[in-house]
Amino acid sequence: MKKDFTTIWENSLQIIKDNVSLQSYKTWFEPITPIKLKDKVLTIQVPSQFFYEWLEEHYVNILKKTIKKELGPEGRLEYSIVMENNQSNTKPYTVKIPATNRQATKNNPVTMPIDLNKDKSIRNPFIIPGLKKINVDSQLNPNYSFKNFVEGDCNRLARSAGFAVAKNPGGTAFNPLLIYGGVGLGKTHLAHAIGIDVKNRFPNKTVLYVSSEKFTHQFIDAVRNNEHNDFIHFYQMIDVLIIDDVQFFAGKAKTQDVFFHIFNHLHQSGKQIILTADKAPVEIIGMEQRLLSRFKWGLAADLQAPELETRIAILEMKMYNEGLELPKDVVEYIAYSITTNVRELEGALISILAQASLNKKAITIDLARQMVDKFVKNTAREVSIDYIQKVVCDYFDMGIDTLKSKTRKREVVQARQIAMYFSKQMTKSSLATIGMHCGGKDHATVLHACKTVNNLMDTDKRFRGYIEDLKKKISLQ
Repeated sequence: MKKDFTTIWENSLQIIKDNVSLQSYKTWFEPITPIKLKDKVLTIQVPSQFFYEWLEEHYVNILKKTIKKELGPEGRLEYSIVMENNQSNTKPYTVKIPATNRQATKNNPVTMPIDLNKDKSIRNPFIIPGLKKINVDSQLNPNYSFKNFVEGDCNRLARSAGFAVAKNPGGTAFNPLLIYGGVGLGKTHLAHAIGIDVKNRFPNKTVLYVSSEKFTHQFIDAVRNNEHNDFIHFYQMIDVLIIDDVQFFAGKAKTQDVFFHIFNHLHQSGKQIILTADKAPVEIIGMEQRLLSRFKWGLAADLQAPELETRIAILEMKMYNEGLELPKDVVEYIAYSITTNVRELEGALISILAQASLNKKAITIDLARQMVDKFVKNTAREVSIDYIQKVVCDYFDMGIDTLKSKTRKREVVQARQIAMYFSKQMTKSSLATIGMHCGGKDHATVLHACKTVNNLMDTDKRFRGYIEDLKKKISLQ
């Protein structure tokens, strides 16, 4: 029985579906329409020139193998490309291009340019077609304001630069402003805060926050729906564009290309660009050099892990905003225990409050320890030197300043040696780093302290009891 072109394409899709991801299948194969079959040449219609080029670049091998399986060794594939046309009253037309003649296509491009200055309604990818610039929703989260952003040594440069940009968007040397740092350090919060402040100061400016993932999906949809130029024109109208997690553009050549042109237009027009990334520009792999060089035009400001004082301040602000009260030792325990991620810090606080509320338990240091244990169970986290010192000082009822002082009182020296001992046992810090945290001692002093503690454990039963008690209190696993 002779197969028609529809059946052949349906059979081909079944094979393709088993060899690509579901998202890729929906994006790049579902929109294709089979048109005809003649002399073992299957013609398929694709939405645009870009769509055709993407298939040829990424899926040509599987297409060739599938067609040959369905049509035999002589089977071939041709594309019928729907062309963009700037005459709204003219129906789209197609041009056929052999799948094996890509070079001819480059020499004779089939797409027709659209005049970006033409007076027409531009499709807004965030809402619905036909809305003007003034209707753009900024996509900003009102909870992420400067008021709620705790400043510390870890983020002072980025916050100051962000505040300067908010007061004069597009008018400072910080354009683009690239904020980078690890997960949960406040990049997104700060980016939103800048956007919110701009909106408050300049109500007529169009501010837009968008994640790089959403930008990419919008671009793919625009290409698939033949709205590529509307997509570009929409983003070129924005006064302050905030792109979150720009590192996800890596490896996406077409997305980088369209963003490059949008970036250039905005920058040349004096509009403000704000980017966030999880690493510095020089460390982003898979990004075109021409884009990386533009990321360096302005300021790249990093966010570092918050120091102890900032962590405590973050927890206190969270409590104040939520109208909550926690014992001081519980707040300090959380701040000492979770050292690298603000999001985890706030999450641990909420978990403790929820546990206490649901089970009608008092909020104590023991409850905090149980919840923090569960919260960080999967992170293989080590305790910090700061936390070890706090536990030792609380156990011997002395201040941390006393522990770090130069006094030679026997009880202080012994507490200091115990803190050094546990720091060496329970952290990956170097001897020099441990000594620095214990009042500026050198590595030889730390080694001597560890030997002293080991000797006393062997000979002094009471001292060995101290060590066992402290080990239980320090251990978070």
